[in-house]
Amino acid sequence: MGDLNAKVGSDNTGYEQVMGRHGLGEMNENGELFANHCANHNLVIGGTVFPHKKCHLATWVSPDMNTENQIDHVCISKKFRRSLQDVRVKRGADAATDHHLIVANVKLKLKKHQNIESTGKRFNISIMQQREIISIEDHWQEIKNAFTTACETSVGLKNRKHQEWITPETLVKVEKRKNIKNILNNSKTRSAKQSASREYTIANKDVRNSARRDKRAFVDKLTAEAEEAARANNIKALYDNIKLLTGKYQKGSRPVKSKEGKTLNTHEEQMKRWVEHFKDVLNQDPPVRKADIPPSEELLAVDLVIVWTAVAVWNGWTTVPLFIMISLRYTYGGCKLVWLLQCGQYVLDMAELLYHDFHVIYSMMHK
Repeated sequence: MGDLNAKVGSDNTGYEQVMGRHGLGEMNENGELFANHCANHNLVIGGTVFPHKKCHLATWVSPDMNTENQIDHVCISKKFRRSLQDVRVKRGADAATDHHLIVANVKLKLKKHQNIESTGKRFNISIMQQREIISIEDHWQEIKNAFTTACETSVGLKNRKHQEWITPETLVKVEKRKNIKNILNNSKTRSAKQSASREYTIANKDVRNSARRDKRAFVDKLTAEAEEAARANNIKALYDNIKLLTGKYQKGSRPVKSKEGKTLNTHEEQMKRWVEHFKDVLNQDPPVRKADIPPSEELLAVDLVIVWTAVAVWNGWTTVPLFIMISLRYTYGGCKLVWLLQCGQYVLDMAELLYHDFHVIYSMMHK
């Protein structure tokens, strides 16, 4: 659990079953709420159990490098408390954030599996006993080489995969930023830390700008390929490019709460709350004073661009996914609004109606 602004401190009076005495700072209000949450759910705050230096406990550092707090925590169930070996901060992770990486070591004891069926094969270990006595280092090197060779032959080496739109120039800048991060962590004096912090800020900004340029160029390339595929009537290539541009859609979920702020868990309670909500919203008294809005003196200049992907023909017409981009330019004040509306899976009659209306407007604008 991270970035809760919950400082639990080192005083565990009343929370002996929840936390240890090796936290950083003093408990605040969010820390008390967090400790109560852990107590109600039988959790242990791992960052307060193991003693470490202050630099290995602080998970957040202020921009001026003067204030350090422990506001990111690792929690584990009391059932597996003895499996938690250590929790500490790793400051060397280059994540372009003011929070440090927290690493927890967990050692689980697995249940022994008894193999009832015996293979009946025995190896001739007398040859190993006849070998000359060698040192532990040489013996370990032989075992290491045997395992390494077998793994490289069977599974091969794992290649680190970057985003396909990141260029080698950006990767070089990322490596430079990582080196500056190491210099910042190893700085001993305040002046050296401030100087390294300024260099890191500049390097981080350079990496962000370079990555933004790379992604913009990648998106422009995909859109150009999609337009070319649409002209060539290559529906598969057009669909693949649009899928890469839009990505996966994930529907967000928010809890339904009552008027008192209590979370509703059952479906019946949630539906009843929606009924109450819409009754309050839709059954309001009319306003006493009506708004006196004068008619607009200027017209909106509308540029309409329609890009349609495919019309599926499979045992008759089915659905038509549409991607419509409407650009509204409002000349007053020099501002410009661009709305991107993605509509998908319309039934055929609605799609034909929209296409006919947009086609008429588009023809009238370009006469």
